[in-house]
Amino acid sequence: MNCAICHAGSARETPQSTPVIYAGMPSNTVDLEGFERFIFACASDQRFNAPRVMAEIEAIGGRYDFINRFLLRFYAIPFMRERLLMLKSHFRFAEWEPDAGTGRTDTFNPAKTLLEFPLEKLETRELVGLCDFPSIWMQGLRKQKNLHAHWDGNNSLMEERNKSASFGTGAFPPTIDLKQLARVEQWLLTKEPPKYPFPIDTQLGTQGEKLYAQYCANCHGRNGRDFSGEYVGDVVPIDKIGTDRHRLDSYTEELAVAQNNLYAGYPCRFSHFRKTFGYANLPLDGIWLRAPYLHNGSVPTVRDLLNSSAERPPVFYRGYDVFDQVKVGFVSDVTRFDDEGRSKDEPENPRKYFRFDTQVKPGGATPRDRNEGNSNAGHEGWEYGTMLSDQEKDAIVEYLKTF
Repeated sequence: MNCAICHAGSARETPQSTPVIYAGMPSNTVDLEGFERFIFACASDQRFNAPRVMAEIEAIGGRYDFINRFLLRFYAIPFMRERLLMLKSHFRFAEWEPDAGTGRTDTFNPAKTLLEFPLEKLETRELVGLCDFPSIWMQGLRKQKNLHAHWDGNNSLMEERNKSASFGTGAFPPTIDLKQLARVEQWLLTKEPPKYPFPIDTQLGTQGEKLYAQYCANCHGRNGRDFSGEYVGDVVPIDKIGTDRHRLDSYTEELAVAQNNLYAGYPCRFSHFRKTFGYANLPLDGIWLRAPYLHNGSVPTVRDLLNSSAERPPVFYRGYDVFDQVKVGFVSDVTRFDDEGRSKDEPENPRKYFRFDTQVKPGGATPRDRNEGNSNAGHEGWEYGTMLSDQEKDAIVEYLKTF
C-alpha cells in the first residue's frame, strides 16, 4: 500500500471513454473497507490452511526450495492467518457503523484499536469516524499558510500528517523510510491539480467569479491557486457549520493525548495533534475532481451543495467515474443505475456501484442501524450561497470549473 490507494482517482467524459488517472485526487473508485472485508473473509475460511494454499501456489507455477517450503507450511501461512484474524477483531468497529463504500474510510478508529482503546466501552458518538478521502495537491502553499490538516483541523504540521498516514498503512518507527517519504512530500509541495478538461462558459463564469468573491472567498480562498482569505484554514464551530458531527466526535481528547505520546525517542514522534470543535475551511483547488462533497461525502455534486439539505439528493450512487459536466461531480443519480447498482449507461459493465443513503433513521441499537454519519445537512444559509437564485448558483459552479 502507498499514497495512491487513497489519493489517486479516475474520471471519464462518457461511458465509452477511457478513464484518465489523476494523481493527488481522492480515490473515488476504491472500496478500502470492501477490500479489508474480503481479506478477513479469506482468513476466516477453513480452506485457508498451509496444504491448500501451497497446492494453489504450485498450481500456478510457484516453485520453492526445502527451506522455503518448510517456512511456508509451518510458519508463514499459519502466522498470516492468525494475524489477519487478529486484525479482523481489531476492526470490529466497522460492523457498528454504516458501510464506508467507495472513496471513504474511517481514519481514527483504527488508531484507537492500535492503542488498545476498549471499543465496547466507548461512547456511541465516538464509534463513527467515516470521511471522504481528501485531495493532496499544492501542499507547499498550505504549509506556507500553516493551514490545519485533516477535516477537523487537528494538526497543522504537514510532516506529522504524512507520517500519521504512513503509520495508518502499516509503517512503524523502526521501518518507516523518512528519506523516501520526504521525496513524496517534496513532490507534493508544488504538485498542482489538473485543469478542467471540458468546455467552460466564460461569460457565465465571469458572473460566478463576482458571486464567489462575495460568498465563498473569505473561507475558501480567492481562487484555486490563491488561498488568501480571512477565514481560510480556520476551524468553524460545529454548531455554525451544521454538518454531520460524527467524524468530529470520533476524534477525542484522549486519542490526541495518546497520539502525542507515541513513538517516544524517534524523530517521527507526534506533538501537534489536538482536539478541535468543528471542521476546517479548506481551499478549493481542483474542486471539480473532489466529489462527492462535505467531509463525509454526502453531497454528490457542487451544484447540489449550493442547495439546501432538503433539496440535496437523499440517495445517490458512489464509485462511478463518468463526469457530470453540468453539476460538477460524477454521475450519481439513482435513475442512472438499476436496483443492484449497475450503470444503465453501461449494460456490459458488471460492476455494482455503492448506494449511498444520507437519511438517518430513528431507533436502532447501533449507529449502523440508524445510518448515522451519512447526513447531508449543513453548509446552508445566505453565507453559504444556498439562498441564491438558480442562475446565480449555476454561475458559481461554472467559475469553480477554473479551479
